[in-house]
Amino acid sequence: MPGGPDRQGRDPRIGHGRRLTRDDVRARAEDLARAAYGRLVAMLASRSGDIMAAEDALSDAFVAALRRWPLDGVPDNPQAWLLTVACNRHVDRARRDARLLITDEVPDMPERQISDEAALDERLKLMFVCAHPAIDGGIRTPLMLQTVLGVEADDIARAFLVSPSAMAQRLVRAKRKIKAAGIPFALPDSAAFPERMSSVLEAVYGAYAIDWMEAAGDLSHEAFFLSSILADLAPETPEALGLTALIGFVEARRDARTRQGVLVPVPDQDTTLWDQPLIDRSASLLTRASGMGRPGRFQLEAAIQSVHAARAVTGRTDWRALSQLHAGLVQLHPTIGAAVSRAAVVAEDAGPAEALRLLDKIRFPGVAQYQPAHAVRAQCLVMLDRVAEAAEAYDKAVSLCTDLPSRRLLETRRARLRKKVM
Repeated sequence: MPGGPDRQGRDPRIGHGRRLTRDDVRARAEDLARAAYGRLVAMLASRSGDIMAAEDALSDAFVAALRRWPLDGVPDNPQAWLLTVACNRHVDRARRDARLLITDEVPDMPERQISDEAALDERLKLMFVCAHPAIDGGIRTPLMLQTVLGVEADDIARAFLVSPSAMAQRLVRAKRKIKAAGIPFALPDSAAFPERMSSVLEAVYGAYAIDWMEAAGDLSHEAFFLSSILADLAPETPEALGLTALIGFVEARRDARTRQGVLVPVPDQDTTLWDQPLIDRSASLLTRASGMGRPGRFQLEAAIQSVHAARAVTGRTDWRALSQLHAGLVQLHPTIGAAVSRAAVVAEDAGPAEALRLLDKIRFPGVAQYQPAHAVRAQCLVMLDRVAEAAEAYDKAVSLCTDLPSRRLLETRRARLRKKVM
C-alpha cells in the first residue's frame, strides 16, 4: 500500500515525518529492552539451552537496530524484528564458533511473530530452569531477575548487598552451569514442582521489591502479572496465592504512596486513595491460602499488609497484631528486612526502648549499611527525645538512601528535628 510499511515491515513514517536520530532510536531500543528483554532471551535460550549465547545474540540485534532503524524507520513489530535478527546472529555464532563481525546487513526474511502465550510459556520455562536443583540456591533468584526480567546486575547486587563484580561473576557461573548440565527448558514434573516453585516465587518477589517505589513501576507491574499467572498455574500452592495477595495489597496503595514526591508512610496515607477492589481481591486470595493450613513467608507478609489495609475500615492501625505477625515472620523467615521491620512496629506497640534493643540484636551481614535500620533507629531516638543521636542516625540513613521519595522523607524529618534543636 503506498506510503505504508515496506515488505520487511519497516515503517519509515515512524518519527513523525522526519528521519530518526540515533538518540531517538536509542530511546526506543531502551524502552524495548525494559519491556521485552526477558521474553526475548527466554525464547532464544529455550531453543539452544544457552542463556549467555542468547543474551549475546540479542545484544547484537540491538546493535543492528541502532544501525538500521535511523535509516529504515522502526518496524511495525520491533520485538519480532529483534527476535529474527537475534536468531540469525545466534545461528551464525554457532556455525562459525568465532567472534561475530557486526555489519549493517539485516536478513531479508519474514519476521518471527511473538504471541503473548508463547512468550509467557517460554519465560515460565526459563524461570523454572533457573530454579533447578543443580543451580546454587543463593543465585537462583538473581539469575531469574536478570535473565527473565531484565534487571541489571548492578541493581541486583545492590538489592542483595554484594558488590556488582561478585554478583556478575556468580551470574556467569550459573549460566555456564545450565548449559554444561544440559538442563531441559521445560516445566518440571509434579515431584520437582514445589521446590522449584519456591525459588520462582522468591524471584518474582525480588523483582517487585526492586521497582515498587518507582512511579512508572514497569518491573513491579510485570512482577504482579507473573505472580498472578503463577497463582493460576498452581492454585493449590498457598504461597503462590500468598505472594499475589501480598503484592496486591501493596499495589492497592500506589496512588497514596507519595505526596509531592515525598514518601508517605503507610499509617499516614490517605485511605480514600487506596484501590479497595484490589484490596478485596487480595484479601480473598489470602483467605484461600490460609485455609489450606500450610503457612509460609508470603502468607505472613500478606497478613501484615491486610492489617494495614483494615485501617480503611476501622480508622486505626492494630500495632499489637502487627507486632505478633512480625515476630512470627522473623521466626519463620529471618531476614534483615524482617528484623528491622519488626523493630519499627515494636516501637509503636511496646515502645522505642524495646525497639532499640531489637535493633541492637540484629547480626545480619551488611546491617551497618542497611538504610532502613538507621531510619528506624533515628525514629526511635526521636521518640525518646535523644535528639543528637537521632540527628546522627538520620544523617547516616540519608547518606545510604537510594530512592528519591524515601530520601525526601528522611530529609524532611531531619530538618524538623534540627528546628526542634534550634
